[in-house]
Amino acid sequence: MENIMKTRIFLFSLLSALLFPSCNGFLDLEPEAALSPEQYLTTEENIGAYATDLYTMLPKHERSTWGYWRTDADTDDMVAPNPSDKYAPGYWRVEQTGGSYSFTDIYRCNYFLNFVMPLYEAGEITGNASNIRHYIGEVYFFRAWAYFEKLKALGDFPIVEKPVADDLAQLTAASKRSPRNEVARFILADLDRAIEYMSDTPPTGGTNRLADDCAHLMKSRVALYEGTWEKYFKGTAFVPNGPQWPGAAKDYNQGYQFPSGSIDGEISFFLKTAMDEAKIVADKYQLTTNTGVFQKSADDAQNPYFDMFGAVDMSQYPEILLWRDYSVSLGIYNSVGEWEASSNNGYGITKSMVDAFVMSNGLPIYNTVSGYPGDADLLTITENRDSRAEIFIKKPGDLNLHSNGGPNAYQVEPWPKITSAGSQKYITGYAIRKGLNFDGAMASDNSSETGLIIFRAAEAYLNYIEACYENTGGLDGDAQRYWKAIRDRARVGDYQTTIDNTNVAKEAETDWGAYSAGQLVDPTLYNIRRERRCELMAEGFRAADIRRWRSMDQLIDEPYHVLGVNLWEELADNADFLAANSGGLRQGENVSPENFGVYLAPYHIMSNNRVYNGYSWRMAHYLDPIAVQHFLITGDGNVDASPLYQNPGWPVQAGLGAQN
Repeated sequence: MENIMKTRIFLFSLLSALLFPSCNGFLDLEPEAALSPEQYLTTEENIGAYATDLYTMLPKHERSTWGYWRTDADTDDMVAPNPSDKYAPGYWRVEQTGGSYSFTDIYRCNYFLNFVMPLYEAGEITGNASNIRHYIGEVYFFRAWAYFEKLKALGDFPIVEKPVADDLAQLTAASKRSPRNEVARFILADLDRAIEYMSDTPPTGGTNRLADDCAHLMKSRVALYEGTWEKYFKGTAFVPNGPQWPGAAKDYNQGYQFPSGSIDGEISFFLKTAMDEAKIVADKYQLTTNTGVFQKSADDAQNPYFDMFGAVDMSQYPEILLWRDYSVSLGIYNSVGEWEASSNNGYGITKSMVDAFVMSNGLPIYNTVSGYPGDADLLTITENRDSRAEIFIKKPGDLNLHSNGGPNAYQVEPWPKITSAGSQKYITGYAIRKGLNFDGAMASDNSSETGLIIFRAAEAYLNYIEACYENTGGLDGDAQRYWKAIRDRARVGDYQTTIDNTNVAKEAETDWGAYSAGQLVDPTLYNIRRERRCELMAEGFRAADIRRWRSMDQLIDEPYHVLGVNLWEELADNADFLAANSGGLRQGENVSPENFGVYLAPYHIMSNNRVYNGYSWRMAHYLDPIAVQHFLITGDGNVDASPLYQNPGWPVQAGLGAQN
């Protein structure tokens, strides 16, 4: 079986090519198959291979990029080489075709479940019964994963559990959008099925393959997302039965009643579920040890917490529940290493992200007795800070690699090249090394085998803390215990010290998480969000978090400038820095003008940049628009006859932006 069932989740099954040549149409109609289902979905090995193919849905490090580490871009945490249209109202427009409204991955799961489940229940699949159940559970998990992606992008969405025939009436009926809370409940139900069928140890692959605890953690993620979304968007068109909710205009949604009786009941249901599921994982897995020290040479003691994120073999870390493996010998590799040891591929964390890390004594940096040395000197900016800042934020002169890397990698971290072009540009002046592997071979051109964490237990700790406070207004014993564990691992003083000394208005100057619905949150909730931000930096959570918290309303009236290093106070006169930027600092050409402020503003350099005057927002941007094509198909050419409805604030006309 080992020769047929590859144990590493990066391997692609041939089923993809055989069964799904091109599935981009409406509801992704059944493709032509080179093999009939009777020939391939009746054995343990083949249903296992089918499930393996679905792992392509999970996050991955793409080649020739900084990989998954760049997914916090276009938030207040990280800056991309080019700004997103989402922060330039009028630039993000309804598309004629494409967009987020698709069923490709959902169809792949439905095709399997609708054929395999009757055979399984009839006992007609040959092989090890436990393994068969596990693979079935994986497919339920992947359908939940696919639906969660739709929930985040679109909110209300059709719940389709069966492949739909190429018949307009059936396609139209299947396109009725279910209220978002029903979609979330459907996702949780699929994850319950995944937990029921999957084992705590997969048949092959170890932590390269899903186990039931991954589904528990995913349940907490989904429930926390939906519970907080409904809490902060309550009373708006973005939740079922809210004023001007577009779903109310459709007869199939008229008179809708919440399963729990009210939106408050739904919020409580989801937050309580998030707590219950997070606790299962948090109580089972200990956090990886952190020495609090960045390993400065090959002879120094290793730091397991730092090494965990850039490891080639991540199976040695119990905190990691699931990870993606890479192998140059098998032709599956990434480019993460070379960009970790250089410019982060033209991406950069922000001043806001750096400022979020408190001092090791627990005091925010603006506290007058915190001991903060200031940010004018890049060499001392993380001294006596939260150890996550010290070990993950690069400083000039740090040893990136213990052996030579490729042409794009620096063995010794240089002074930031903020005037460089393209991928070599340190766009904010800041770069991070979360995910760095010290082996120079991992930093050669497209030769990195560093893995990618998909699920780790620390998220469960954070999910429980937040869900508990959002649901009860306080922190129970478990929440306090989990928060202490996170803080102890980060080698930071007591979280209560931070709470007691937090000025949320001061934090709100740069941190969007200080807001919900345009209002400042209380110091405890803010610091729960801060903890999540610092622990999960660059791991792809920030965009979803600031949306579910409704943390961009303030940008509607007050544009926001993303900022980087303190450029004009000392750095611009530093000889080593100027040597690294040998072309010179040209205000309004390659750096932002000094009269705009002492901090580098990467998008306020050239006046033709669409966010030159800052990030702006429209309420509609919390959800994606649905492309016009889907209204035309389901309305038989008449968009008004379609059972679909557009998301709040978006028109049903291609080429137009959202209403204000």
